[in-house]
Amino acid sequence: MSKHEFFFKIATTPDEFEQIHRLNYQTFSEEIPQHQKNEEQKLVDAFHPENTYIICIKENEVIGMAAIRDNRPFSLDRKIGPVEQSMSFPVNSPCEVRLLSVKKEYRNGRVFLGLAQFLIKYCLKKGYDIAFISGTVRQLKLYGQLGFQPFAQLTGTEDALFQPMYLTKKTFDESIAGRILPPTIPFLPGPVQIADKVIAALSKTPISHRSDLYKEKLEKAKRILGRLVNSKYVHIFLGSGTLANDVVAAQLSLESGRGLILTNGEFGSRLVEQASRLGLNFDVLQKDWGQAFTRNEIIAELSNETSWIWAVHSETSSGMLNDLGLLKEISEQRQLKLCLDCISSLGALEVDLEGVFLATGVSGKAIRALTGLSFVFHHHEVQPSLALPKYLDLGTYMAKESIPFSQSSNLLEALLAALEDINNETFEKVVATHSFLKNQFKQFDFTIISEENSSPIILTIEIASSISSAVIGDILYNHGYQLHYESDYLQRRNWIQIACIDHYATSDLEKMAHLLNRVITYEQNALQQALVNRQ
Repeated sequence: MSKHEFFFKIATTPDEFEQIHRLNYQTFSEEIPQHQKNEEQKLVDAFHPENTYIICIKENEVIGMAAIRDNRPFSLDRKIGPVEQSMSFPVNSPCEVRLLSVKKEYRNGRVFLGLAQFLIKYCLKKGYDIAFISGTVRQLKLYGQLGFQPFAQLTGTEDALFQPMYLTKKTFDESIAGRILPPTIPFLPGPVQIADKVIAALSKTPISHRSDLYKEKLEKAKRILGRLVNSKYVHIFLGSGTLANDVVAAQLSLESGRGLILTNGEFGSRLVEQASRLGLNFDVLQKDWGQAFTRNEIIAELSNETSWIWAVHSETSSGMLNDLGLLKEISEQRQLKLCLDCISSLGALEVDLEGVFLATGVSGKAIRALTGLSFVFHHHEVQPSLALPKYLDLGTYMAKESIPFSQSSNLLEALLAALEDINNETFEKVVATHSFLKNQFKQFDFTIISEENSSPIILTIEIASSISSAVIGDILYNHGYQLHYESDYLQRRNWIQIACIDHYATSDLEKMAHLLNRVITYEQNALQQALVNRQ
């Protein structure tokens, strides 16, 4: 994206609001004589404190805007009565759009189109089901192209007539603006884009989990998963990765001796919590997020009582890839039972579980099936234990050939369809995406967390503390790029993450990276300007 292109955002700075007031005056006092002219050439909207402004920025100039509010009464309510009474269908969560305006020299359609597309994404995220607007009769054709539909009688004066209009997701989708709006591209560690064939498999007619056909399909899925990670046994659970890790914790509760849990991120910390809830005896080796464990550090924490180690392979909270080879080597030398959370790495990179006691994975994330199934891998025979809750007892699953309870044939069908596409080429694509984005971000001087021990699954960008990672993430989302930024643990650190496990066109990667740089640069410059203005 060149510096001469524009982007859209929610107005946040004093300078943006100052420009909004001037654009408001130019449009609704000088061009459309709805309000009186004044020497200051500024028009502060009557609902300004309640408004959220979507603006279009070119360099540092506000060239277009629209205001949104959901407090009643709307301005239209005051003109035609409660808007719901004029509608032929139920209205549940409405908002009002006002002050839609673009500077004359930029009225080529692109800015209006962008405002409408940003508007619809914003409204959907906020949960609005309809937006009302008073559209000037001078631009009815344009409003129609954006998806607005007329209703009720005209309002205003002869010099400034307005048509009440509404916009819904349906009317937008059917409009010119909606038809050319590209789908949102997710850069999330999960959920990811689901292939059409996986959705089709999910929609098959359900079959009994006790039928021979189901058992045949289940065994096929287990064989593929076992070969994928070099594991003798795998059992499939109806639940998330947290369930699979609880199953591991339950098995460790049957072991003698103490354990050692390694944590250098959010998901390592979750292992500690799960182990505590199961009452396990263990020590913790804790490092700062994104910091690698060394051989000496791990060995120093081992004692004569240590019998097992539990760690996260790919720590997505920081983009850290912990050294699986090192963990396997130490465990073999010390005759320790190694357990691994491979929830993020499974399906994204080559994982060899030879010599690993227990490991976990899920059907979502890089496998790219539907969330809802989790896996526990192991090489040894496991017997049922009455000391464990039945749902957490790996031995019960083994004794019942993985079907001790009700299961979903639909999720299994989706899993089988997704597993067809997991191969070495899949892993190469993940690495290539990671490498391309990493080079892009380094050109922009972004601070990359865990750069030296980076997992190819995800990149973590540290945003300067002076600006909000949530603001940056929201802007990218409303432009059609869904980054990972809404988790509490990321917002506490002001980090944004870009997952690499989906299949992306190089052009989309480049556009996203350049937009991210453009937005961050703009926010930094706006902050500096605000500081100068205060002095």
